[in-house]
Amino acid sequence: MKLWVVRAEFGTYTRQFVEGGYIAVDYSIGKTLEDLGSREGIAALYRASHTDEQSNIVVGQQAGQLSRFLLEMQVGDYVITPSADTEWLRYGVLTEKTYWFDPSPQDGCPYRHRRGVEWSSEQLSRSSFSVPFQNTIRSSLTVFAVSQVDEFMLRINAEGYKPSKRESHYDPYESVLERVLELDDKEFEILVAHLLTALGFEESKVTGKTGDGGVDATGILNVSNLAKVKVFVQAKRYKRGSKINANVVKQLRTAIPVGGQGAFITTADFQSLASEVAVEQGFSRIGLINGRQLVDLLVEHWQDIPEEFRDRLGLRIGLIRA
Repeated sequence: MKLWVVRAEFGTYTRQFVEGGYIAVDYSIGKTLEDLGSREGIAALYRASHTDEQSNIVVGQQAGQLSRFLLEMQVGDYVITPSADTEWLRYGVLTEKTYWFDPSPQDGCPYRHRRGVEWSSEQLSRSSFSVPFQNTIRSSLTVFAVSQVDEFMLRINAEGYKPSKRESHYDPYESVLERVLELDDKEFEILVAHLLTALGFEESKVTGKTGDGGVDATGILNVSNLAKVKVFVQAKRYKRGSKINANVVKQLRTAIPVGGQGAFITTADFQSLASEVAVEQGFSRIGLINGRQLVDLLVEHWQDIPEEFRDRLGLRIGLIRA
């Protein structure tokens, strides 16, 4: 069993996917792919349909995606597609209604190459997944596989699913978070400010006072001088197992000025309603980073954290106890 992403034009056709019980692609190929049984055959058809395309790289990439859609995706595999509001993901299972070609779609989705999917009624918050998972599904491809199958299946509580890897009594996430929790409130806020800088934010600084319940740090993300976004961060140490409720997230929202965005970074986790409040329409967006995602970010940017903090936490590359 594999996990795939099939995009619906940035969520434009997600409603049609779900209501129609399918996923679909097009690539401007106006004839059926039904009799094609190899990637080479798909590449030849793609090239014949795009006579102006001379790049072998482009042809190979597009044929590769079509090959995944037609040949590699199997009945029983799971598929994800982002909603129009990209904060949310829809998921389903590929059914025995395999490939078909609809020459003249009437449901508002122009994609003619389709496969059947039984969609779940549940929506998944993108922010509830690990940082590596979120980075994976940012791929610009239309059809691609996701490697973090265990994480996804455990997230949806798939009945009867057993992780492919043996579970270890040692949990590196918990081990790192134990060290992070040894920091006092101010040290944790400073660590978060350093992490903002490592992530590419400018002018990152600690602003709050211990126990004030408001903004603890700020930073400005400058995207190649094309845009600047100021983020207002609440950084809170909570004991493992606790979950932050929606009201706490709402309190941060009141401290974010017009044009700014928020971030709530914690060692704990968030209730599902808090995740909904964080991306509620009409209000400043608040990014939520839970304890495990915090560890993911520390792993990714560990070498960019000042040496004194690395020594203070007593961890080395890979975030293993020194």
